[in-house]
Amino acid sequence: MPATRIDTRRGWIGERRLAVIEAVQRALQQGLKIPDDDRCISLAEHDADAMIVPRGKGPAYSVIEIKLFSGRSTEAKRRLYAAMTDELSALGVPKHDIKIILVEIDPVNWGLRGLPASDIDLGFKIDV
Repeated sequence: MPATRIDTRRGWIGERRLAVIEAVQRALQQGLKIPDDDRCISLAEHDADAMIVPRGKGPAYSVIEIKLFSGRSTEAKRRLYAAMTDELSALGVPKHDIKIILVEIDPVNWGLRGLPASDIDLGFKIDV
């Protein structure tokens, strides 16, 4: 049940907002083995003067922050990073312009349906 936010500068996506979101969703599925209906992704486009980026980065520089339950293996994270850069590269984002940040949260600190996620059968494994 990751919660994902994409931050990027305005202008390069154009009418491809949904394509970018779907690319990120596919990467989450490939890397973390989540089901297709597990979706929580937002996209924020910022004016150039509202997002500073490292020198040498292009107009499509993007920061993808993923809040997820702790417990994923290093291999799952490697799969996720590779899938994310592959998916976004297909949309013209150079691999060196993609920054991925994982924020791991203990399931007891994630509320769903009025309960901590640690008390719910999620229907999928998080220790992949």
